[in-house]
Amino acid sequence: MFCLEGNPLPLWDEGIWNADPEWEERLAPLRKLLQESDGFVVISPEWHGQVPAGLKNFFLIAGKNEVGHKPALIVTVSSADGGAYPMAELRMSSYKNNRILYIPEQVIVRNVESVLNPDPADNNPDADRYFRERILWSLKVLRAYAEALGPVRASGITQNEKFGFGM
Repeated sequence: MFCLEGNPLPLWDEGIWNADPEWEERLAPLRKLLQESDGFVVISPEWHGQVPAGLKNFFLIAGKNEVGHKPALIVTVSSADGGAYPMAELRMSSYKNNRILYIPEQVIVRNVESVLNPDPADNNPDADRYFRERILWSLKVLRAYAEALGPVRASGITQNEKFGFGM
């Protein structure tokens, strides 16, 4: 698990592409964690209808060698009836150069204060049950994609320096 709380990553700069020693040292543990992962759950709160800047920065830093051709489940969280805009934003722009593969399923947790709380008395019972079931099902789908895509990455077909960036 890697948490972006408190923005632990500095803002992207070209030093990443130039193998700057400071960047290499700072990113080595994150790169190792991502490379060892077969899939991802990307959880994004909705901040004024958008993905937080720290998560956008993460996707500029995470490269195709770390997250490329690996499935990811998008989970967005809203304190109201929102959550769709960050999901659309992630699908639209966060995968281009790093080639993370968002699965067709997603979870949009709306009215988050009334679901998924440890104390059942704090939850809307019907909504809480629905979200718990939806999350478990979505995780099973993600796992199936992770298992299916492993051989694709292992085949080497996804490695092509001529086409190193998205179109």
